[in-house]
Amino acid sequence: MTRYVRRLATLLILTAALLSMLPPPAEAQPICHVDVATLNGVVDPVMAQYITRTINTAINDGAAALVITMDTPGGLDSSMRTIISKMLASPIPIIVYVAPSGARAASAGTFITMASNVAAMAPSTNIGSAHPVGGQGEDITGTLGIKVTNDAAAYIRTIAEKRGYNADWAEQAVRQSVNITEKEAVDLHVVDLIATDTRDLLNKVDGRRVTTATGPTTLKTAGCAIDLLNMNMQEEFLHTLTNPTLAYLLLTIGIWALIAEFNNPGAILPGVTGAVCLILAFIAFETLPINWGGVALILLSVVLFIAEVKAPTHGILTAGGIICFVLGSLILFSPFTPQAPSMPASVSVPWPWIGFMSLLSIGVFTIAVGAGIRAQMRKVIMGAETVTGATGVAKSDLDPQGVVLLQAEDWSAISVDGPIKKGQPIQVVGREGLVLRVKAVKTEQ
Repeated sequence: MTRYVRRLATLLILTAALLSMLPPPAEAQPICHVDVATLNGVVDPVMAQYITRTINTAINDGAAALVITMDTPGGLDSSMRTIISKMLASPIPIIVYVAPSGARAASAGTFITMASNVAAMAPSTNIGSAHPVGGQGEDITGTLGIKVTNDAAAYIRTIAEKRGYNADWAEQAVRQSVNITEKEAVDLHVVDLIATDTRDLLNKVDGRRVTTATGPTTLKTAGCAIDLLNMNMQEEFLHTLTNPTLAYLLLTIGIWALIAEFNNPGAILPGVTGAVCLILAFIAFETLPINWGGVALILLSVVLFIAEVKAPTHGILTAGGIICFVLGSLILFSPFTPQAPSMPASVSVPWPWIGFMSLLSIGVFTIAVGAGIRAQMRKVIMGAETVTGATGVAKSDLDPQGVVLLQAEDWSAISVDGPIKKGQPIQVVGREGLVLRVKAVKTEQ
């Protein structure tokens, strides 16, 4: 028995010695991840704030790269430049991916694509159309148009040359408003590749050598986890306000609500609603090419509608109000100064919404005008006219002064056609202040 114990102890000692000689297990390597932001819609200050925040997040959380999935018609020049400046200064690779199928990188989107370390497009997408245009897509002529175009062309050429893309085509996108498909973009080296989805994109760019603000680096993105960085609630709400139709509706609703408050002081709810709507509309106007002449016409239409209610002119002022309202709605987002090349070619309120709001205004003020006319035609229910012709009873002898009972009230009265006995019926023929002028009513015998 003792022999077996000794053998077991020896075996345990030898096992322990062998285990101590083995190298320690390698620590588990952390799984890489790629952050993904979504630039969808107009490029405005809120979008610039969102993209800036996602770049900072990707830097701080050690992402292998940041992918910006983009579908945009363009946006504000200042917001576009904010995004591009942050991209060029980023120490981590930034990949711009024009997706999903059917998406576009127009105007400001073209500039942002040129600023990426790697540019990719999904099937059935397009890029380009960055020529400076006016509010309704018209050409800008004269010296001002030349200046705007030259500035934009120089800016996009500088960015394209820095990132190694086709600078000649980029300049054509500004000067000639060229637009190409994803296949043409790859052939012309406007973008690097075509990818069907984000995972396909990460696999295809893996191992690619790029240069960031801190120097050359190699992308290691194959198999990395994908972390979506969406807009927070505040950014979503503010970005929604940049919709021109919503801004238009907020403006008109705010004006009508304030008018309702002025006509019914103390109602509170219309006043609060109107103030909030107007404030939100003005916030939206900060990011849209607003034409204040359009706002003035809409306000003038309201003045004309109110004037029609106060002093009916058989529809003349209402017709003028309708014309001003429609014209103001049409040119609300059509400035007389040229847009930057980063703006969408057309920012306007759709015709159906203009028609709906016009018909709604006509309906409201038709009802209001009708009520005003009926009120003017209604029989007067206060003043001297309310008692003239009314009948009552003498409560005392009138010779010529006395007291009469009229409409359940006692009145001082003066007889105009001789003495009147107490209890005799009387009729009012006039009034002087609080004294009635009455005459006796003859009764049949």
